[in-house]
Amino acid sequence: MSPLQQLLAEVPQQGRVRWIGVRPLARGEMLELEAVEARREAGLTGDHARPGPRNARQVTLIQWEHLAVVAALLQREITPADLRRNIAIAGINLFSLKGRRFRIGQAVLETTGWCQPCARLEERLGSGTFQAMRGHGGITARVLEGGIIRLNDEVRVEPA
Repeated sequence: MSPLQQLLAEVPQQGRVRWIGVRPLARGEMLELEAVEARREAGLTGDHARPGPRNARQVTLIQWEHLAVVAALLQREITPADLRRNIAIAGINLFSLKGRRFRIGQAVLETTGWCQPCARLEERLGSGTFQAMRGHGGITARVLEGGIIRLNDEVRVEPA
């Protein structure tokens, strides 16, 4: 095994769900949940996301550890609800999931892209939010296999 392969083998390939939320309305408030149903090609039950196989943003995920970075840059407390992502995951580098399938609880998701910050975050949280979020916005995913996702569920990369 090469040194690079050995290093990659040591990188954690699992994490944990730390927060779950949905928005029933596109510009509405986030509802914090202890569990949610992920529906195949439709996203999360109760979320406003548009269903369908072509919707690449059925679920948005953010790395739990990035909340502290964004809070430090903005010099204020930040919650996952403030950043309007569906699921916050700790213990795994979400950007390492590019082009990968991963299991969260009973559901299997597939990364579809980066979740870039938007101008609405700047409107909601104040000046500097857009810049603070650059590189910390998380990922977007679609649901390949439905199932229940709960707080503290394990996140595991599926075999290729």
